[in-house]
Amino acid sequence: MRVAIIGAGPAGLFLGSALAGRGHDVVAVDRDAGPPADGRWARPGVMQFHHAHGFRPQVGRALEQEWPDALAAWLALGAEPVTFTVPGMDRAAAGHRSRRDTFERALRAAAATVPRLTIRQGHVDGVLTSGGRVRGLVVDGSPVDADLVVDASGRSGRSVDSLRDPSVVGGACGMAYVDREYRLRDGAEPGPLFNGLAWQADLDGYQVLVFLHERGYLSVVLVRPTADAALKDLRHQAAFEAVCRAVPGLAEWTDPERVEPASSVLPGGPLRNTYRGQRSRDGRPCTPGLVSVGDAVATTTPIFGRGVATTFVQALRLLALLDGEADPRLVGEPFGAWCEENMRPWVVDHVTMDGDAVRRWEGGDVDLSRRLPSDLILAAAEQDPAILAATGGYLSMLQLPSSLDPVEPRARAVYESGWRPAFAPGPSRGELREVVAAALRGSRGTPDRQALPSSRG
Repeated sequence: MRVAIIGAGPAGLFLGSALAGRGHDVVAVDRDAGPPADGRWARPGVMQFHHAHGFRPQVGRALEQEWPDALAAWLALGAEPVTFTVPGMDRAAAGHRSRRDTFERALRAAAATVPRLTIRQGHVDGVLTSGGRVRGLVVDGSPVDADLVVDASGRSGRSVDSLRDPSVVGGACGMAYVDREYRLRDGAEPGPLFNGLAWQADLDGYQVLVFLHERGYLSVVLVRPTADAALKDLRHQAAFEAVCRAVPGLAEWTDPERVEPASSVLPGGPLRNTYRGQRSRDGRPCTPGLVSVGDAVATTTPIFGRGVATTFVQALRLLALLDGEADPRLVGEPFGAWCEENMRPWVVDHVTMDGDAVRRWEGGDVDLSRRLPSDLILAAAEQDPAILAATGGYLSMLQLPSSLDPVEPRARAVYESGWRPAFAPGPSRGELREVVAAALRGSRGTPDRQALPSSRG
C-alpha cells in the first residue's frame, strides 16, 4: 500500500513509521525542513511547539509497542519517565517529562532510519480525487499517488477542507494563556508539586500551572479569561515577572536562586476545544481513501495535558483497523465511529469544564441545575474521600469522562451543603491587573529585554 501523510509532526511520524514497518511505502509531507543541527527549531505553523507540554503514559506505551527506536532516542535526549499513585489504582506510570522540541527531535531522528518512510519537505496544494475517492496529493504542483491519504496536519491544517464536513464541536473556550520556560539551577530542587509532572493553583479569577520537563527545564503558565483585555500585557517580561513574584507558589518556582530563564515570554493566544469528525461534505460517513487523525480530529486545552495522548491513542486504533482491512478505503467509516465514541467525549468534557470555569472566574456560583463539570467533581473529593476512589479511570484516561457519573451525585451533595473549593493564596484577578499595570509603569523607558534561551545543553 502507498500512503501519503500530510504532516510530519508526532501523528504523521508515528503512523508513518508504524506503517512503513508493516511493509507499506510511506511519504510524510511537511513544510518544515526539520530541526537544525544547532540552535532553536522555529517549527513555523505549529503554534504550541515551544509552549508547555505534558506527556501522559499513553505516549510512551505507544512508542514502546510500535516504535521502540523512537522511545530510545527520546530517552537519550533526556526524557524522564515518572510514576505516581492514581486513586483506586496501584503505583502507575505517569508519563514523561519533556519539552515538545525534545520529543519531536527524537521522532525526526528515529524516522530518518526507518526503511520505506520518506519525509518530503513541501507544500500540500490539494488532494487528488477520482471515482468518488481520494487517490493522492498534489505537492508543490506535482502529483503524489497514494492508496490512502492521512491528514495529520494538526489543528490549523486546511489541505483537505474541501472534502471534510466543516462542522465542529466546540471552539474558543474563553481562555488564553502565556508561558515562559525556565531551568533549575545546578543543585536546586523543584518547587511545590501535585505530582511528578505538574503543579497547579486555582486563584480568584484565573489559573497558574507549572509543567516539569527534562533535565531541569520547566514551563510556568498563566491562564486568564480572554475577556480580560488588560491581562494581555502579561506578554511583557516585566509584567510576567511581577505576577510570578505576586503569586506565592510561582514565587517559589521562579525564585532567581532556584531557576534561570530559558526563553522569552511566549504568548499562547486563545485556547480552543474542538472535535471534527470524518464525515465528508456530501454527507457520507467519510471520504474513501482519506482519514484525519490527531489534532485534526480532537484538540483540547493543555490544562490536563491530553493532546499528544489522544493523538497516539487515535493512531493505535487506526493501525489496528488497517491491520485487519485489506482495502484502505474501508477504514474511514469505522475509525470515524470509534472517534465519535472515544474522542468526542474528551472534547465535550473540556468544552463543559473550561466554559464553566470561565463563568466562575467572572463571579458565577456552582451551577446545580445541570451535571457538574468534571473539575468540580474532582474538587469535591476534598470533602468526600469516596469520590476520590472513583476518579482513577478518568485521571489516567483509561476510562471516559462518563466514568465520573456514578459519583456525581455525591459531589452534588457536597456543593448543596454550601461548601466551595478555596482559592489558592495570591492576588485576585482584579489585583493582578494592578500588579501588571504597576510593572509596566515601572518599566517605561526601559527596553523590554526578553531573556535568550539558556545555552546549557
